Amino acid sequence: MPSHVFRRVLVAIAAASFMLAFAGVASAAKYVVLYKAKGVPADGGAVIRNAGGTVVASYAQIGVIIADSSLSSFRATLMKDSRIEGVSSTARFASQFPDVESASSGSEGDLPNAPATDADTFSGLQWDMRQIQAPEAHAITGGSPSVLVGDLDTGLDKDHPDLIPNIDFANSVSCVGGAPDQSPAAWDDDNGHGTHTAGTIAAAANGVGIVGVAPNVKIAGVKVGDTAGFFFPEAIVCGFMWAGTHRFDVTNNSYFADPFLFNCHNDPVQQAIWKAESRAIAYAQSQGVTVVAAEGNFSDDLAHPTQDILSPDTGPGETRTIHNNCVVIPTEVAGVIGVTATGVLRQKSFYSNYGVSVTEVAAPGGDSILQRNAEAVNGRVLSTYPAEQPCTRRLEDPTTTPTSVYCYLQGTSMASPHVAGLAALVISRYGDSSSPQNGKLRPGRVAAIIQQTADPQPCPDDATLALYAPFPSFSNGAAQTCQGGTGYNSWYGKGIINALSAITPNP
Repeated sequence: MPSHVFRRVLVAIAAASFMLAFAGVASAAKYVVLYKAKGVPADGGAVIRNAGGTVVASYAQIGVIIADSSLSSFRATLMKDSRIEGVSSTARFASQFPDVESASSGSEGDLPNAPATDADTFSGLQWDMRQIQAPEAHAITGGSPSVLVGDLDTGLDKDHPDLIPNIDFANSVSCVGGAPDQSPAAWDDDNGHGTHTAGTIAAAANGVGIVGVAPNVKIAGVKVGDTAGFFFPEAIVCGFMWAGTHRFDVTNNSYFADPFLFNCHNDPVQQAIWKAESRAIAYAQSQGVTVVAAEGNFSDDLAHPTQDILSPDTGPGETRTIHNNCVVIPTEVAGVIGVTATGVLRQKSFYSNYGVSVTEVAAPGGDSILQRNAEAVNGRVLSTYPAEQPCTRRLEDPTTTPTSVYCYLQGTSMASPHVAGLAALVISRYGDSSSPQNGKLRPGRVAAIIQQTADPQPCPDDATLALYAPFPSFSNGAAQTCQGGTGYNSWYGKGIINALSAITPNP
């Protein structure tokens, strides 16, 4: 069984085991309550209580309440209120993508910028940074400490020596459960995935370990995934609302949300959840947050979905026919920068999803099967990792106290933070502290700069495409295909990101 399929099956098994463990227990379930209007009425709390529930969090800006209730009648009671569009239980799982075996750039802004070096202990192992010309970009800027990136993931290691210089403790938070908790113990990473993505974004150029894409910017850990790596809808909504209200510049999102891999707009069970999440993402974007997301690791053509065999991922999944009204969240939400993965040979990674109109750009995610060479002996991406979490391909930097740990992983989860880091560099370089947006470039502007400065990449020739034959779509078994030309195609979008080009002003 291909490794990307095997690991996806493990996620489904883990979800099933969790649900079986709690079968028959009358514990409170989480619900997303979606109002038709983008507002919560004054009696919203009373309505929840009268239906037998408790308000966990209320987001009046988007018309969403997160609630707890142990009553089986809770949803039916609320749906009698004509102001409510939908009520969905979030008792099923969502999951991170598992790791797998024309606007000109314009003129410079006035945010504080300083160069950075790429001479840390393991910089020589960072083929991914060389692929996107990050070291050359760092000679111009390592980013501005005025720019804040939120990593919506499993938290980050608050004690990692390579992250501590850039962690924004005041803006880090756990949203697991649906309500913000800023205690460091709450958002500390007990999984490893979030620490890895955080390091790719903003590991400091401090002589230790590795150097991130934007080593001078600030990063906030926004924990929306739990210990097992599951991402519940109430946490996703909370995370994006936190990013918007706290004026983040960028968020990275290396997961898929909802109990269903593909979320169908006309399904009453899924509708309230995907609409609530879409509203939260749109709210963050309206506050100037550039949202970047991984496309997924199932070799699927997201522009032509026909079948979903995974969902609901409580297990076992049920085979269902799907169409283009079914989407993966957050990568297919409007305005989100969707990212596919590449390997060291600058080809799409064997596992990476793709799709016309879904793929904006590509970035290094690793490929341990089709793309390995002397520069990338195992094909994977190296980044920061918690010392206490297991990692098969582990490196340690003994020059630090405590010893800093690093891990090789691969996936679109690893590609997306490269783009989030680049977005931070772009904002650092061109942001204006006197602007009405407090130094921000609008998300559309950031996306345009990243896309228009990417290195165009053509679809593979027939001989290269044949190498992907052993890795058909996980969802429907279809062979991988590539549509489009060098300027834009389903595998690479506008191309592989180029950090140097993106932060070099046009003459």
